[in-house]
Amino acid sequence: MTYAINFHNLRQRTARALGLVVGAALLSHMPATAETYPKLNPPVPVKVGYLPVTGHAKFFVAKEKGFFDQEGINVELIQFANSADGLSALRAKKLDIGAFGTTAPLVHVDKGADIRIIGGIMGEDAAIVTTPEKAAIIRDIRGLRGKKVATVRLASGDAVLRGALKKAGINWKKDLEIFELKNPPAVLEAVKSGQVDAGVVWGPHDVRAEEQGLKVIARSRDLAPGHPCCRLTVNTEELKSEAKVWPRFVRAILKAEKYTQTPANRAETVSIIQKYLKIEPELIQKAYYGGHLDQSSDPNVKGIETFWKTMQYSEFVESKGSIKPFVVTSIYKEALESLIRENPKDPYWAKLKGQFNARD
Repeated sequence: MTYAINFHNLRQRTARALGLVVGAALLSHMPATAETYPKLNPPVPVKVGYLPVTGHAKFFVAKEKGFFDQEGINVELIQFANSADGLSALRAKKLDIGAFGTTAPLVHVDKGADIRIIGGIMGEDAAIVTTPEKAAIIRDIRGLRGKKVATVRLASGDAVLRGALKKAGINWKKDLEIFELKNPPAVLEAVKSGQVDAGVVWGPHDVRAEEQGLKVIARSRDLAPGHPCCRLTVNTEELKSEAKVWPRFVRAILKAEKYTQTPANRAETVSIIQKYLKIEPELIQKAYYGGHLDQSSDPNVKGIETFWKTMQYSEFVESKGSIKPFVVTSIYKEALESLIRENPKDPYWAKLKGQFNARD
């Protein structure tokens, strides 16, 4: 039996087939867009550790405004008194992710922890406070020689303090006494009662300290300009096993960042923060929008490297190695670029892209 071949139809079919193959190949290599970046279904539960501070507002906003829900993430927020306790819970796998200072994850890395930083929640914001009487004597970081200073264990401000002391020629191990307390309220009480001469706190406790009559003698942004604070940290095992979750998690954080930085949303942002911190809205407004807090969600590799070198220099950590392998930027990059593709003309995302290029 013989068949007549219609070469015209054959070429058309071949072209269509080839087009489908090429199209499928291109689609498989195309970055996610609004259409190809669907929410996780079913929703994935994620336990998130946070501190009761104004700088962690993006967690609260992402939860209350439904940004986590939009990504298919069912978030449970779990509060910790300090970064040391939070990092311990993360390493024990009682949490999936948390933001606990910069000092805490770096100290744990120094001790061999298999964790990775994938983004940030805040930067700067710490302050050294004392009484008005002692402020006239201490005045600045050099005035802490021979004094008693309270900090919160593994807080970012603690490492900034020790680095600044070293830079000023003061041996923090010998030339003063440092007491590591449980939380900022405990630090403030120790300062007010005279148990210590000065203390390191952060927002909103710096604002509260001033309202209670204490004085700020130095801010961390002046001692270490642009330093990172709370970093989004995960165990490396979960980083790999839950790979689909983390870009979506960061997308929600970025949406919250943009929301809080939109002037029209300030009042609602303050209201949301108040729901979690239970403090006066005027205090929240001053602490969150007062200009002492870097609210970037960027991983800030360069900032972390500088912070790490300061910790090495001040002998806070023993490692002489690089911290860069412990910072993963690809997740933040993917999240940000997906938002840019969805809204290519949005100036806010363009600004963050420029920031990422400069910092990472």
